[in-house]
Amino acid sequence: MSDAENSFSNYGLYDVNDSLEISLPNTEIKIERIGENAFSYFRKDSEGNIVEKMIPAKSNDIKIEVAPIRPLNHPARRTGYVFLKFDKEIYLSENSAASIFVHCPIEIGIFLVHNSHHDSLDWITCNPLNSRFGLYGPPDTGTLCKYAQVSLATDYSDSIPYIEGVMKIVIENTLESGQTVSKVIFPITDNSLYYENSKAIIDGIKVTMKKRAVVSIADVKTSPVSTDWIKSPTWEDTTVSTSMEMGLE
Repeated sequence: MSDAENSFSNYGLYDVNDSLEISLPNTEIKIERIGENAFSYFRKDSEGNIVEKMIPAKSNDIKIEVAPIRPLNHPARRTGYVFLKFDKEIYLSENSAASIFVHCPIEIGIFLVHNSHHDSLDWITCNPLNSRFGLYGPPDTGTLCKYAQVSLATDYSDSIPYIEGVMKIVIENTLESGQTVSKVIFPITDNSLYYENSKAIIDGIKVTMKKRAVVSIADVKTSPVSTDWIKSPTWEDTTVSTSMEMGLE
């Protein structure tokens, strides 16, 4: 781990008795006791935005969890879909399959923990300049997505802390001709995130290219990852998503 990473706070649980400072890239968070049963919360992010909250407490201390969350809140909550555009096209010959790792953007959630319950206190992005929307499909009927140009990763540990996580994508081509894959669009609301220190991984997806009637499609389904990393709390309500279908170009 580099010195730069060492200067930032890891994901995980924090007990706050009197004060706590959490340092993330271009973001400072301070939690301080302001009374016998109250704490203040202050956050200043990379865009100069300031968030201040008061946290009533029933005891003399509070517990905070810092964890990676799905990248759906910045610049606004508009969609549950993600559009990942690969920096390198992936070619699959007929009746073949490939397994790849890709970088996927994340955001960071701040949770107030009491008993086993997690309340969403705040969320941040450490990479606001690359947080944008994209449209998949026609302008009038297309799907609005969080859009990111992403690169391939070597394994689950190959990511930029606080900015991105790593996702495994399995692509299967059951068609009788070779296919090139340059993007994937899917609902990320069923993909859980997991963390260890400053690293994050995300449940994977399986993409199956197949024929339906006379049309070639790509069927995209969530594929849970098996890991002993800590599972992040859920920031928003999870939806039961049907599989996404992409057209093949």
